[in-house]
Amino acid sequence: MKIGFIGLGLMGGPMAANLRKAGHALKVQDLRREAARELLAAGAQWSDAAAADVELVFTSLPGPREVQAVAGQILDAARPGTAWFDLSTNSPDVVRRIHVRCLEKQIHMLDAPVSGGPTGAQSGRLALWVGGDRPTYDRCLPVLKAIGDEPFYVGPIGAGSVAKLVHNASSFMVQAALAEAFTLGVKAGVEPLALFRALRQGATGRARTFDRLAEKFLPGTYDPAGFALHLAHKDVTLALELAKANGVPMRAGEHALAELSEAMQRGWAERDCRVAMTLQEERAGVSVRVAADRLREALA
Repeated sequence: MKIGFIGLGLMGGPMAANLRKAGHALKVQDLRREAARELLAAGAQWSDAAAADVELVFTSLPGPREVQAVAGQILDAARPGTAWFDLSTNSPDVVRRIHVRCLEKQIHMLDAPVSGGPTGAQSGRLALWVGGDRPTYDRCLPVLKAIGDEPFYVGPIGAGSVAKLVHNASSFMVQAALAEAFTLGVKAGVEPLALFRALRQGATGRARTFDRLAEKFLPGTYDPAGFALHLAHKDVTLALELAKANGVPMRAGEHALAELSEAMQRGWAERDCRVAMTLQEERAGVSVRVAADRLREALA
């Protein structure tokens, strides 16, 4: 395909290179021509209007401001029927507003943020979460697979960006909790490597984080308990007592205990500890239930 690629940074450069390796005719554009040096040597063409006279446009930019800055250029240059995949981590609202403008020009914009970092961009081991027109996604799927090995259609325009933001927020929330946990363990007297090896042997250490959501939370089955709420409450209480004795602040731990305590007050002591997660559903006014057969299919 004839492809335009705008944004040749740590992520964009390697992704564009993989498109070129896959045999696509590539026009590239960046604020710095030097960023395209290797791509030009490999046969790509430099352009100040990379969206012109191509079938497909990719943007890989730092964020909403930069995507909005190039949107007008793309709308002016791209011909009707062009597909535009924004690989940036973007605001869903910004994506949806630009999408409306694209529809007026008969341009198919899809949000397709990626996950896997620069190493994944180089190797092609990337997840792409795509929101937008499904037929356009299906038509361009072979090209997307040249960028990342795990493209996934999430839903309507903006859905890909929502998925990426939820993924990254989850990652950094877990990161903050692990920082607390490890400072507690080390200050309480356990050598860091020994602590790391010990925690990896536990049930949580062996399981993929998001896979565990399918055990109780997503199907909404908290009886019988796999691990009773009252036991979880006892354990976190003991951990926070240990933290206090060792002078370790535990903001995430205190929040976890507050959630478990509120669930205990509901009379759920004998139910599975993950029933406390439903408190957040109530606050947000949303249900995350998934039918068991659909979960089995997703995990297969």
